[in-house]
Amino acid sequence: MTDHSYTTRFTVDQTPAQAFAAINNVRGWWSENIAGGTAKTGDKFLYRFQDLHRCQIEVSEQIADSRVVWRVLDNYFSFTEDTSEWTGTEMIFEIARKDGKTEVSFTHHGLVPSYECYEACSDGWRTYINGSLRDLIATGRGEPNVGEAISASEQALLG
Repeated sequence: MTDHSYTTRFTVDQTPAQAFAAINNVRGWWSENIAGGTAKTGDKFLYRFQDLHRCQIEVSEQIADSRVVWRVLDNYFSFTEDTSEWTGTEMIFEIARKDGKTEVSFTHHGLVPSYECYEACSDGWRTYINGSLRDLIATGRGEPNVGEAISASEQALLG
């Protein structure tokens, strides 16, 4: 059976420890509008983007410098028929040293093409993972959402 969950990856020159620290700095790359802890197993945080999306996420697993797993406890989308599409899904960050570089692989396990939000969500993850998170690791500065639309899908949904 093939897993069609959304996956993306990138490489950087920085160490796995630097990538791990950046992933856990969720306010530094995804959104400044995060309430709650994001840095250790068992932490729970609430993400909200205007009235379009809100979710509660638990940091369910961490292995220093190699793996972070988030589990979506609750989710709401204003733009889908099934407003809870992400509920029960997991975001998995895998960090590995390859050919002298650090590879970060991100899978949103359960975010599949049959979901109504798939296009908007995969565009969002490309923006925040391959753009902002990668920049945070590589330069020390990400481009988190500060309440305004960043990705093309956010802009379209607010349009």
